[in-house]
Amino acid sequence: MELNENDPTIAKLESACSNIKTLLQTSFTMETSLGNMDRNFDALKETLTLASRRVAPLQSLSIATKALDSRINRAVSPALTLLDSFKLSESLQRNLLDLSSKLSNENISQKKRLKLLLKYVNCIEKLNGAINLIGQDGEPAIQKLQEVVEFLSRTKATDQYRMHRLRETLITLKALYKTEVDAMKFDGLLDEALLNLQDEYEHILQQLSHRNIGESEGGDGEEQMVAYELGSELEVEVLRRISETLATNDCLDICIDIFVKVRYKRAAKALMRLNPDYLRTYASQEIDKMEWESLETSITLWIQHFELAVKTVFVSEKNLCNQVLGNIMDGEIWPECFVKIADKIMAVFFRFGEGVARSNKEPQKLFKLLDMFDSLEKLKIDFSQIFDGEAGVDICSRFRELEKLLVHASTKVFWEFGLQIEGNQDGLPPPKDGSVPKLVRYAINYLKYLATDIYSAPMAKVLHTEHVWKAGILSKPESDENLLKDAISNVLEALQRNVESKRSRYKDKVLPFVFAMNTYWYIYMRTRNTELGKILGESYMMKNYKVVAEESAYLYQKQAWGGLVGLLEKDELGRINKEGIGGLVRGKIEAFMKGFDEISQMHKSNYSIPDVDLRGQIKDATVKLVVPAYTEFLDTYSSVLQVKLYLSPDSIEGLLNQVFGVSDRMSERKMNFRRTEFKDRSESRKSVSSERNKEVRDFRRSKSNTNDA
Repeated sequence: MELNENDPTIAKLESACSNIKTLLQTSFTMETSLGNMDRNFDALKETLTLASRRVAPLQSLSIATKALDSRINRAVSPALTLLDSFKLSESLQRNLLDLSSKLSNENISQKKRLKLLLKYVNCIEKLNGAINLIGQDGEPAIQKLQEVVEFLSRTKATDQYRMHRLRETLITLKALYKTEVDAMKFDGLLDEALLNLQDEYEHILQQLSHRNIGESEGGDGEEQMVAYELGSELEVEVLRRISETLATNDCLDICIDIFVKVRYKRAAKALMRLNPDYLRTYASQEIDKMEWESLETSITLWIQHFELAVKTVFVSEKNLCNQVLGNIMDGEIWPECFVKIADKIMAVFFRFGEGVARSNKEPQKLFKLLDMFDSLEKLKIDFSQIFDGEAGVDICSRFRELEKLLVHASTKVFWEFGLQIEGNQDGLPPPKDGSVPKLVRYAINYLKYLATDIYSAPMAKVLHTEHVWKAGILSKPESDENLLKDAISNVLEALQRNVESKRSRYKDKVLPFVFAMNTYWYIYMRTRNTELGKILGESYMMKNYKVVAEESAYLYQKQAWGGLVGLLEKDELGRINKEGIGGLVRGKIEAFMKGFDEISQMHKSNYSIPDVDLRGQIKDATVKLVVPAYTEFLDTYSSVLQVKLYLSPDSIEGLLNQVFGVSDRMSERKMNFRRTEFKDRSESRKSVSSERNKEVRDFRRSKSNTNDA
């Protein structure tokens, strides 16, 4: 086939061949370039490997640098805080100095001074807080710095010279920190401020004094028995803040010592204004040597001062303790401080009371012992409330012990009083004139005073307490009234035995009856319609004393005047003839007049009836016994007697009035009051026994009517 040069296929083939050649040429060129590039990459790889080897130490150093930076930051942050605390401490110290200079100015008012003290306390508290913060933050900050130094040493991030300097600096910083913090706490301005605060604390406590104690003589006692607040609210607030600040700064012991010492002195000084010199005498032997008037006054003052101390002084002191020290140690410390203040003062009061209770058991001491016991009983609730809790156990125990001593002493005095009466230890003979002995007067007045409302209740309480102690709590005790009645009855029975003992010592036949009549009548009349009579009962008094007095009066009348009236008996005259009767009648009348004169003289010189009422009744009964018999005798034998030569019945009655020391007017008044009379002896001729019984009944009835009138 013939080729055609103009054939498009050949043109395309030629073009494709040309392109293939160009492509082959380009591929060859690219292959050459790729070979060159491969060689370049090998060179670059070698370069990168070399660079990597050179960069590796720098990477490690970078990581170490980051770790060091982190440690340095952790160390610097506490250090900066520590520096801030130091700056705050310096600022507060400057403020303290400024406030201290202001407080040293004596011209400022008390109120302004107290306000400055509050600022002073606040500044001290802040300074203490800053110092404590330095103490707390200093150790961690130094520890962090030490960790950095150790890290640098371990990683060798710096040279040896710098490491040496860093170690020396760290050692110096540790020593400086310890010295500086200790100095700031114990030797610096804070310590000086705390000392000044203690002085201010003591000064304010000394200014809080008890008011109105011992200042008003004879003032209202109830007004003085009211507790009051010691110090203003601002003063109490300052004291409370100072106490808490001192406690926070390890000065609690000093704070308590100052408080207890100052407040004890102020409380004691307040009570010393009452002049309690009697408290210097407290031993029982010394009290026995005291004059009774002096001891009585001392006991009265003791009762008043004891109550005043408990209700006012100690209540005020307790409130102050609570207000000032109540927030310290959760309120556990202030009760002990209060008890320390009160303990020494109360010990002085207890010591005197115990000395009185242990002294000689003289009868007159009973009432003062009961006063002491009654005052303690009234104070018991207040006392237990003031000295409550564990801190007041010892004081309350001593209070109860004093009460126990007073109970024993009171009962012993009373029982010994009865024994002394029964044993006739007054050492005196019976009265020569048959009057009431002093012992009886003393005993009755003693018991009457004991039976008053003032002493009957305390005495009954004492007897009840003593009975319970002896019989046991589970026993069934008698009522207080019965115990008191039995106790008084025992003393009266002892008194009656004493009277009977004295009565038997008379040698005169009439005096025993005069003595018994006077004594038992005195006991009855002085007891009836009194508190003592109400306790014993009217039936008891009548049975034991009025009846005995009336029987003694009858026997007195029979012994003193019965024989005289017997001389005028007419029985034996009836058996004599008329010629001899005149001489016998005159003999009888003369014997009567002689006996009447003797008996009258005996009454004037040896017999005494001190009680006016009793003497009037005895006179009336004697007149009724003697005058009618004398009148009848004169009337019967007027024919054989020269009546004008003898005393008239009215004269005999007048002489009897003189014998008994009763005027005619009084005699007439007594006659009007009497409702019954003794029957005429001439109308009654019965046996001696029936006559005696009838006259006794008439005599009793006569006295009863007179008493009713």
